[in-house]
Amino acid sequence: MTPVTQALQQRISVRAYLDRPVPQALVRELLDTARWSPSGGNLQPWRVIAVAGKEREAVCDLAANGSWSGAGPEDGGYALYPPSLWEPHRSRRYELGEQMYALLGIAREDKEGRLRQFAANYRFFDAPVGLFFIIDKRMGHGQWAHIGMFMQSVMLAAVELGLATCPQEAWGVYRGRLHKHLGLAAAEMVYCGMALGYADPDAPVNQLRSERASVDEFASLRGFD
Repeated sequence: MTPVTQALQQRISVRAYLDRPVPQALVRELLDTARWSPSGGNLQPWRVIAVAGKEREAVCDLAANGSWSGAGPEDGGYALYPPSLWEPHRSRRYELGEQMYALLGIAREDKEGRLRQFAANYRFFDAPVGLFFIIDKRMGHGQWAHIGMFMQSVMLAAVELGLATCPQEAWGVYRGRLHKHLGLAAAEMVYCGMALGYADPDAPVNQLRSERASVDEFASLRGFD
């Protein structure tokens, strides 16, 4: 098994972390590796803001103390999932959620418990480092795909370094106040957040591994002998 295959199969979204800091040098090494991610036209349409220590706490407090003033999420119209999600995607999302809450011991009818778990997103699941991936809104769909590839490169390189990650689209809820807090340029926006740290091996939630459809379910191989 090659290192790439091993990293792909080993990577999961980790939602519980050890109380162990990640050195700045290691974060820099991670990003130095990921910068070789594919980029159409070599535009490299990504920017990263990494927060730790007091900077991380300030961002977490921003979310914890925030309110939407009745206007709805500050996502800028970029919904996390399509409305009225269709099959098989709807069932996949539902089954993953049920598996996660079962591992956490949160009953289906425990709405408060589920909300508390969702709110853990805004503490980076207690990871010591938070990453924000920034893109210019003037970029097109192709460049949005490129920043996704860059995030994948970050996550796979993290596995190689013994680190764990969890990509967090949930931070899009606070795009408005994050834009101001992070001092972004007018056309920039937070695309996604990501927790980064050392996985807690004893946390039941970190046993969660989502299923993947077989090749025959999503691929059509044509013209082969």
